Amino acid sequence: MSDVPFGGKRPERGLAVGAPDAHDYGTQQGTAAVTPLVYILNGPNLNLLGQRQPEIYGHTTLADIARDCAALADQLGLATRFEQSNAEHQIIDWIHAARQDGAAIVINPAAYTHTSVAILDALNTFDGPVIEVHLSNIHKRESFRHHSYVSHRADAVIAGCGAEGYLLALRRVASLVGSG
Repeated sequence: MSDVPFGGKRPERGLAVGAPDAHDYGTQQGTAAVTPLVYILNGPNLNLLGQRQPEIYGHTTLADIARDCAALADQLGLATRFEQSNAEHQIIDWIHAARQDGAAIVINPAAYTHTSVAILDALNTFDGPVIEVHLSNIHKRESFRHHSYVSHRADAVIAGCGAEGYLLALRRVASLVGSG
């Protein structure tokens, strides 16, 4: 038996094929047999959306955002892998995984935005589009939040649009990868 799935053929880079993987927020497959896969990665404390500082981040939960992203991605002909971690190394591992099968990355690095050269270095190894998303307008907040390491790699930055920022990012990804 071959260690290469899919009947001995590797799928093209950036395409999702087969059954969805089980993850905290799930992988959503598009309706086509071969669909561009978008990694949607979320950093520390975003698991507390809807509970933590709703005056800044709103009442929408991360599960709500994952559901809305999956629905829009399906309309756009995309598949999603939606993940969240409070651990920097886990986010880096997902970026490395995206190098193998991801067409694009949408990332809300949260506090790692301002501190993580390691996440920037990992993103620099990824060939596809990277869209940075922030729920709040980081430029209207504390001065330490005004700098983003991730922006040095991002093809676009969306800030201050709340949960809708993720949907705007998916629409941009669809445009960049030729889907939808």
